Amino acid sequence: MCVKIMNVIDKQNGLPERSDISADDRRFMQMAIDLSIENIDSGGGPFGAVIVRDGRVVARGANRVVPNNDPTAHAEVMAIRNACRELATFDLTGCTVYSSCEPCPMCLSALYWAGIERICYANTKRDAAAIDFDDSFIYDQLRLDYDRRSIHCEHFMRDEAMAAFRKWEDKSDKVEY
Repeated sequence: MCVKIMNVIDKQNGLPERSDISADDRRFMQMAIDLSIENIDSGGGPFGAVIVRDGRVVARGANRVVPNNDPTAHAEVMAIRNACRELATFDLTGCTVYSSCEPCPMCLSALYWAGIERICYANTKRDAAAIDFDDSFIYDQLRLDYDRRSIHCEHFMRDEAMAAFRKWEDKSDKVEY
């Protein structure tokens, strides 16, 4: 965690909130927090994210789920999309994300896929749950066997689908990611 709001221990993960943050960390986190506050007035949710590489802001993103009618338009995902477009790459190695809130499971996965090397956040997932942005259901679902999940999963036509995987495996000029 990169911003000191109060000297507390997050009971969920036991990590103390950092108080030894740099001026740059504080500045970038404040940008994410400001985005989260401003975004509410434009119809978005209270979440903002800033992606930084080598001390320079590469991209910003705010939660646009409702205005965009897109359940994936979370702040971190929007920032990733903007950063990839700005840098003309899908690989954000060397970047740090500053998020106004601890990333949800979807955003956390996207940050890993993008190659983000450092995640800094202010509000916690418990703080988000307290205002009805509760992701605990998804975390709980991921721990369940497929047959116990609330969304029914069905597996079929694997042999036919393997054609695409064989073609990819044989492709000599593929770009690995």
